[in-house]
Amino acid sequence: MRELPEIVGRDAFDALVIRTDYGDEAAWRAVVADLNRRWGDDDEFDPAVHLVDDPVWADRTPEEVLGAVRRDEELCVVFLADRVTMRSAGRALLALDVFEEEDDLDPMYYQELIDSPPPREFRTVPAEVHVVHANLSIGNMDFEEFAETAVAEPDPVHRSF
Repeated sequence: MRELPEIVGRDAFDALVIRTDYGDEAAWRAVVADLNRRWGDDDEFDPAVHLVDDPVWADRTPEEVLGAVRRDEELCVVFLADRVTMRSAGRALLALDVFEEEDDLDPMYYQELIDSPPPREFRTVPAEVHVVHANLSIGNMDFEEFAETAVAEPDPVHRSF
């Protein structure tokens, strides 16, 4: 399989959304339309999203995508429009934590992390992509907080706080 290209042209304030499923063009257009809506309490913010719609990313696993996007040192989260996204009613995207796990944690100090590592992914509706990205980018919230709201839902998808 061909090596994944570097993502270029993404502004640091843009949420990165990569399409990995090409089975339903209408579903993808619906996701893009949702991502391009104004957001915030009173729709006060313009959408800022960098869409990657290139078949070279088709059927790539989250691990493959993470390996490619980690070249961007300013990126903290990437969103995938995968098979589940395209086939679910809410078009929930897969949010992936970009930070690499520490392999050499000292068990004496980090036993809790070793026994129960923090979540590395969750699903979120397109309307929340900007909220998730903005809060993670400025360090206002951490990935685990969003993942916990998703897990608390019956489907489990983060919709809002």
